[in-house]
Amino acid sequence: MASVEIFSSLRRRRSPSLDAFLTPMEVSNGAILGILRAIAAELLVSFDKKAIFFQVKNSRNLIRKIQVISVLLDAFHEVGFSATASIVFMCLKELYLLLYRCKILIDYVKGSSKLWLLLQNHFISGNFHDLNQEISILLDVFPLCEINLSEDVEEHFELLCKQSRKSRFFIDKHDDLLRLKLFYFLNEFESGRVPERAALHSFFVEKLRICDVENCRNEIEFLEEQIVNHGVDIEPTASVLNGFVGLIRYCRFLLFRFEDEGELGDDSKKVADTCIVIPKDFCCPVSLDLMRDPVIVSTGQTYERSSIARWMQEGHYTCPKTGQMLVHTKLVPNRALSNLIVQWCVANDIPCDPPENSDYPSECALAASMSRAAVEATKVTAHLLVEELANGTPRAKAIASMEIRFLAKTGKENRACIAELGAIPLLKRLLSSEDTLAQENSVTALLNLSIFDRNKCLIMEVEGCLAAIVDVLRYGHTVEARENAAATLFSLSAVHDYKKAIAQQEWAVEALAGLLREGTERGKKDAVTALFNLSTHNENCSRMIDSGAVAALVEALVSEVVSEEAAGALALIVRQPLGASAVASEERAVAGLIGMMRWGTPRGKENVVSALLELCRSGGVATMERILKAPALAGLLQTLLSTGTKRARRKAASLARVFQRSENAHLHLGELGVEYAFAGNSAVARDATSFAGDVSMPMSISVPVL
Repeated sequence: MASVEIFSSLRRRRSPSLDAFLTPMEVSNGAILGILRAIAAELLVSFDKKAIFFQVKNSRNLIRKIQVISVLLDAFHEVGFSATASIVFMCLKELYLLLYRCKILIDYVKGSSKLWLLLQNHFISGNFHDLNQEISILLDVFPLCEINLSEDVEEHFELLCKQSRKSRFFIDKHDDLLRLKLFYFLNEFESGRVPERAALHSFFVEKLRICDVENCRNEIEFLEEQIVNHGVDIEPTASVLNGFVGLIRYCRFLLFRFEDEGELGDDSKKVADTCIVIPKDFCCPVSLDLMRDPVIVSTGQTYERSSIARWMQEGHYTCPKTGQMLVHTKLVPNRALSNLIVQWCVANDIPCDPPENSDYPSECALAASMSRAAVEATKVTAHLLVEELANGTPRAKAIASMEIRFLAKTGKENRACIAELGAIPLLKRLLSSEDTLAQENSVTALLNLSIFDRNKCLIMEVEGCLAAIVDVLRYGHTVEARENAAATLFSLSAVHDYKKAIAQQEWAVEALAGLLREGTERGKKDAVTALFNLSTHNENCSRMIDSGAVAALVEALVSEVVSEEAAGALALIVRQPLGASAVASEERAVAGLIGMMRWGTPRGKENVVSALLELCRSGGVATMERILKAPALAGLLQTLLSTGTKRARRKAASLARVFQRSENAHLHLGELGVEYAFAGNSAVARDATSFAGDVSMPMSISVPVL
């Protein structure tokens, strides 16, 4: 199928389209005729009138013209003509463009979804008319006198010219009536009325021949692709298209229910088992995380709002990236970048909600302009799904959980609606299902629902739900189910009041520690982020130690995948004397932390030096001596003092001062020369006593599978 981008360029007359780059400018005059004959023949052979449901008359008329053009090209080949006939060859190259555009248009009509073709009926008809007009103009200027053609071929040519001149803009009335009927159904939802099942069946099944679940899915995916690819530059608008997506999704369940063969197997292939690489331009230069609320400062640089706001609150008046002074502290929303990030998130199945404390409305692309029709269609669809979760067959429940998973993928309105209808207790029941995909889809649906903060409370209040999620984490049938259970615990632990409850849940921390040790790359990221969240609650320290989580975090220091996050969690745990003692007792802890100072990321080094500093203060004399005697530490600290981030330099300076005060400091760190550089630095002195709040840790490390 021709891409939408190429198709959309067909009518942009004032700027060169993609087709212009396909013109065979370097092809010899002798070869152009052969290329034209091949394209025309390919068009005629590949054309199948049965494959075209709409734009039938326009397509057939265009193909008839190409048939005559093909006859003319064969005649040109037989009689030949002078290689000096430059005007002829210019016309032939122009004909190449026209034929190629015909191919794009025919392929587009054959490959697009039925609903999309109805919605674009006038626009596509206009493209057919444009091509007819341009063919007519080319034929009028074609220097036929320079070619010695037979009389019958000339008659063909003249007939084609006459037919082309008579071509008029044509819109099929039958197609247009269907388009109006489609808008009628949308208007019914917009008015708060649900269309009758018989009317929907007559329209979608009998007239549009959308006869099964696969057809419905193809229609939904095609429309969603247009919203993602074109954003605001689309007609109808994204709001209207979202309404049609909701309409066809409702019809999929109302008309075809849940007993479709092969559906679960096909859709399970959509599950991703790898981490998504975030484009560099989408990451905040300060936190290095994917930006949810990008803003522009006075220097023109873009940062995550929370990161740059914290930077300013700390008393900094420069741009972190450029070092320039900030003329003012106003933060301007970067809406263009925000839209790109949202589109990327949707394309990669990453949950995205608008920033809660922003001064402008930013919604996910597929949930952005949610019209009332889309909202109402989603409500009735969710009602059908929840009803099936409650009363359907085991297979129907599995399919319903999968559809709720997809429906909860975007938009807090969808997540709120599904939860309000009572889906959470029903999904909880499926967590213990022997059906592999029912379990995987139900835990992932809970993960998607938990992204909406109000739903976190509902999940935690369902009796036994937390325990069931932990059981999936421990014994889940698939890797994806176990990983998504860990991601759900991470999502729930974002609420401070739930951190203690999660840590106290039997086997929860042990299972996270096990996943950190033995999981896939994505699983380890899910586990370490959950453990980090739990580490931020002071009362969880002893639980982290007893469960083996501290040992797992120490082991993770040598992993390129999660070392940075593991160091962040350890830096929080060692704030307490009990935690510092536990970390110090791990044989590989000091070596692992110091090793990260050599090859870790800038943020990882911040976490490492924070952990080492507190270990020296709270881990006892023996631990401090072990750190002090590390042969490479002096040089690493020196490097960090000169090249580290500002926060890392502060930590390194505090650590150096601690060493200087020890009786053996001169034996190991005399070459640092920090006494002069940091003497009397009150900020460093303060930092030595309150560093834990500066632990640098991303709050969304890995991408949950949706």
